[in-house]
Amino acid sequence: MANLVARRLVALVAVLFGLAVIVFVLQAVIPADPVRAMVGASAPPQVVSAKRHELGYDKPLPVRFLDYMGRLASGDLQTSLRTRNPVTTDLGTFAPATLELALAAAVIAGLLGVGLGLALAAGGRLARLLRLGLIAGASVPTFLLALLLIILFYSNLHLLPASGRVADSLVIPNGPTKLLLVDSILHGDPNLFWSAFTHILMPAFTLALLPALAIARTLATSCERVMREDYVRTARSKGLRERTVLLRHALRNASGPALTMSGLQFGLLLGGIVVVEQIFAWPGLGRYLDQSIAYDDFPAITGTTLLLGTAYVIVNFLVDLAQAWADPRIRTV
Repeated sequence: MANLVARRLVALVAVLFGLAVIVFVLQAVIPADPVRAMVGASAPPQVVSAKRHELGYDKPLPVRFLDYMGRLASGDLQTSLRTRNPVTTDLGTFAPATLELALAAAVIAGLLGVGLGLALAAGGRLARLLRLGLIAGASVPTFLLALLLIILFYSNLHLLPASGRVADSLVIPNGPTKLLLVDSILHGDPNLFWSAFTHILMPAFTLALLPALAIARTLATSCERVMREDYVRTARSKGLRERTVLLRHALRNASGPALTMSGLQFGLLLGGIVVVEQIFAWPGLGRYLDQSIAYDDFPAITGTTLLLGTAYVIVNFLVDLAQAWADPRIRTV
């Protein structure tokens, strides 16, 4: 297991380096001028030249790349052109909201995906109905699902709020985690917890639905394959109930493909965050990125891209380790 972790860590570092290179190349080839965006369209040429020299944009590309990698190694993501704050400061402000939303969506996707997958694997009339439901659910775009939820639960039923992380009348604590659901428990504030919980339900479910359906289909297919194995037939011959055979004997060996799908679907989840945060006015990285794109704020765009890309790579690294735990054969690969 230790050798597997070491190999995966080497691969993780290599992928992160490749991500940094891709982001730098994209920043270098984009025709828009970040210096002009910073100083303004009406700035005289001498001001533009001075700012270009100050930021190092007049240096040869290899020198700029070395400077860029050096800044990344020291945690310097430059200064946002829009907010005038260090990008690391902005990311520290907006990332907790996105992290909380992503974690909530991941939990919902995992629970819903495993539950639906096991129900499909169990067979019967319910499984046939669920398959039709999965096809219908997978056909609904994320933005349309978000709007339908708002119309149903906010406009018609008045059960859930449609925007923000918490009610405006509540005081948000300073920490320690900046995750409102966690901090409300640590501070013993049930009103804050309930407000944060109701605010996160709709955006989290919107993000979670498509990944959950993909996980469910993958798990069901894998379970159906494993249930035909000899050791499962042996378990049945001992008189065990079908549910016991599925949960105790088949599920762990069938979880590998579902874990792989979970890692891949996390990228889909991150990709949908920008849309979902805009619709639900969620104050996270998605809104920050959208506003930065409108302003041609290259440091903010590249910083946010690196952070989200790093999160995706790390999640897939953890998924690899989970697969190795579920299937010992992978440890020798």
